[in-house]
Amino acid sequence: MKKISLTILLMLATSLASAEFSHRYIESHQLQSLSANGIEMAYRIVGEGQGRPKVVVIMGLGGSNVVWGDTLIRGLVEAGYQILMFDNRDTGGSTRFDSWGTPTVWLQLLKHRLGFSVNAPYTLNDMAVDTVALMAAVEFEDAHIIGTSMGGMIAQIVAAQYPESTRSLISIMSTTGARHLPPPTNVAESRLRNLATGDAAVDREQMMRDRGFFPESMTRHLVAIFSVGDRSVEVANIKAPTLVMHGQDDALIPPAHGEHTAELIPDSELVLLENMAHNLPAEVLPELIARMAAHIDRYEASRLTGS
Repeated sequence: MKKISLTILLMLATSLASAEFSHRYIESHQLQSLSANGIEMAYRIVGEGQGRPKVVVIMGLGGSNVVWGDTLIRGLVEAGYQILMFDNRDTGGSTRFDSWGTPTVWLQLLKHRLGFSVNAPYTLNDMAVDTVALMAAVEFEDAHIIGTSMGGMIAQIVAAQYPESTRSLISIMSTTGARHLPPPTNVAESRLRNLATGDAAVDREQMMRDRGFFPESMTRHLVAIFSVGDRSVEVANIKAPTLVMHGQDDALIPPAHGEHTAELIPDSELVLLENMAHNLPAEVLPELIARMAAHIDRYEASRLTGS
């Protein structure tokens, strides 16, 4: 159990956190804060302008809003959209739960697998309510919801539980949490164990922080995931037009997870991307942005024509 938990955290550290990136463009837009769902939430709105379709982006485990990087956010703005991006609870400028302490992840994972209640300060359902409450507060009453990894899980919950707030769904390198789906690969584990000790571990944590991650929140985010378990029944009830994208080389959340998501959601589109693991590599971003834009524009066109 401990090895699985370590693998998850290290895999995240060596994927999204390792890419070269810039967030100057993102940070040129003011980070604001408001109270939503009983907590303070830090957010930015990028690409403001009348008539622009509204898009909400939800980041994954331990990541603040800047982890999206300039290329992806600028690409969506240049495609004509207004973007709401924010720090999930327990990251960045949003309410932190450091006083709750660090959960014993292997124990909570064992309890989850045995069907017992997981001890967590909050759940993914709480984070979905955060998202919808923030959307309402900034007049994004309905929007295209994009989420990556854990953010994709939150996006799925928003689409399932709050269909009135969801124009369409884009789920990237995410999962339904179904128990039959494959775990992280052995190859990923063996690569990562070599990076887990000594100066390499210290350097890696600093790299994560520089990239916009908050390592201290990652274990709490993990137990938030464990606490909701298998969401297959809920995901199967999603009615919003859905695009599922997954990296063919994803060793943390293997492609079968994306395939299962697409199988459950009626009329969804599945795209498996070459040269993409559990990350958003620079060489894949143009295709990723183009496919997201095509999906959003298709919905917006059908909405205008009533078809």
